[in-house]
This record gives sequence, C-alpha cells and structure tokens, in this order.
Amino acid sequence: MRHDIIVASEALQVGQVTRRELARDYTKLFRNVYVRTGARVTARDKAVAAWLWSGRSATIAGTSAAALLGSRYLDGSAPAELIRTHRRAPAGVSVFSDTVSARDIFHIGDMPVTKPARTAFDIGRRAPLLVAVQRIDALLNATGCRPADVLAVIGRHPGARGVRRAQDALRLVDAGSESPPETLTRLFLVAAGLPRPETQIPVRGHGRLYRLDMGWQTPEVAVEYDGEQHWTDSRQRAHDIERLEFLSQQGWTIVRVSWAQLRDQPERVVERVASALGIAPKVQISHASLEECLQQVHTRRSRRG
Repeated sequence: MRHDIIVASEALQVGQVTRRELARDYTKLFRNVYVRTGARVTARDKAVAAWLWSGRSATIAGTSAAALLGSRYLDGSAPAELIRTHRRAPAGVSVFSDTVSARDIFHIGDMPVTKPARTAFDIGRRAPLLVAVQRIDALLNATGCRPADVLAVIGRHPGARGVRRAQDALRLVDAGSESPPETLTRLFLVAAGLPRPETQIPVRGHGRLYRLDMGWQTPEVAVEYDGEQHWTDSRQRAHDIERLEFLSQQGWTIVRVSWAQLRDQPERVVERVASALGIAPKVQISHASLEECLQQVHTRRSRRG
C-alpha cells in the first residue's frame, strides 16, 4: 500500500502526521482518507483509498479489482468500484450490493478482491460494450485468465443483471491484445465484417522470432498498431525498419495503423486491410456506428450458421 495514502484518524493517533501537516501536506480523497498533495492518483491508488474509506469492510471489484490485478490503461479519475451491503457512497466511489461467493474472492495483502474471472464478469455486465471489451482484453492479458473461466462465472449467475451484456462482450474479447488501440483496431475490422484476426502471431525464420499484433496466416496479412514511440523514438524506428524488412522477406503484407488514422479515418483503415486480404468490407463503419455494429456481429454470424 502506498505510504502517501493515509487514514487520517489512524495517522494522527500514532503520530505519523500532525494536524498541521495533514492540512498542509495532504488532500482529502474520501472521508478520513487522504493522499499526499501533488501525488498522482492511479486507478490502483483510488481502489485502495476507497477500500480504506469503507472501513476495510468492502470487497474491491470491477475496474478497481482489475487495477489491483495488474490491468494497464485504466483511468484514475473514474470512480472506484466496491461490493458491500450499504450502497451509500461519496462521489468517486460506486458501490454494488451484489452477492459474491468466497470462491470468487482472494486477498491482496489485507484487501479482498474479486478474482479475474469474476472481475471480467462484472466489467462485462456494467460497462458499455466497447469499453467492456477493451477492459476485459487488458485484464485477461495481465492475468492469464481465460474466457472459459469467465463463462464459468456467467454459468453460476444466469439471472444476474447485465448477464447478456457480459456474454456479448465475452464473444469479442481477445487476451492477445496489448493495448486499447489494438483492441479498437480489431473491433473495427470485426464490426466491418472482415474475418476475425488472430492475435500475437509468431513468425520465425533465420533464428529470429517476431510477434505480429494481429492478422491472418492465410493469406499472410498482418495489422500492426504503431504507438507514438514507433514514430518518435529513433531506436524503435530502426528496429521497426529491420523488422518490417524481415517480415516482408517471409512473405507477409503489413498494414500499419497509427492513432491518428484510427481516430480520424477508421473506415480507411478497414479499407486498407480489406484490400490486402482481397475482400470487401460487409459494413460501412465509423466511430458513431461501431458499438451498434458490434452488437450485430453475433446476430450476423448466427444467421450464416
């Protein structure tokens, strides 16, 4: 637990801080819970602070549990999520009165936290579809939890609120995604009706091993999301050039995608990938239509089946 997050009454009692130091050097997060002024509060920190606010009585769940389980890219300004009987909570904390069995909880230090599969289930049934898939991707990637593990939790809670939303999200997740933009790229391709890509494809040759973000081994087409470091870091750029030359020699066609392209022209990204595959998109896609198209993916596949 971070030393700059304190329970004020306890810190004052043991002489960790004086009242003057508390007022001068700390900022209140929740009632009786303070953080050192100027400290960056991450999603993980906020989860700990919310648990301390509960009197150490709540179970940490949802995105807060995901943060403690090692998920990256979570927003520290979003509300912390807890499970406890009493629903009243301050701004910045969301409390759910769900029933959670002991089999779905383990402890990180003294803190009871929902296990990865239960955490993914809760995220899937509460968050909007697009957000849920990105968060579950990150959680599965960080923990090694499998979709089958989440399905088992769903099977134990058939009447839970939002269970269908969780099922819809789970059909779209992929633990091979290593960042939200990678997830978003994949979802645009799937929503447009392109074949679902495989992630983290290994390519070996001449004593080398590279992994492709996503793609199709037949034909050998890959889609690579290039973050900012690929354009601004000279060492990364040199590595990218060598890597692309090697993959080209192995017969791969690489479609590179930047954040600006994904943000401003996702339909063009889809068109470039479809062209490399030698097919046409089945659906015209945009940011505005993405979630609706994703909700229809399963329906389209069911009809084809």
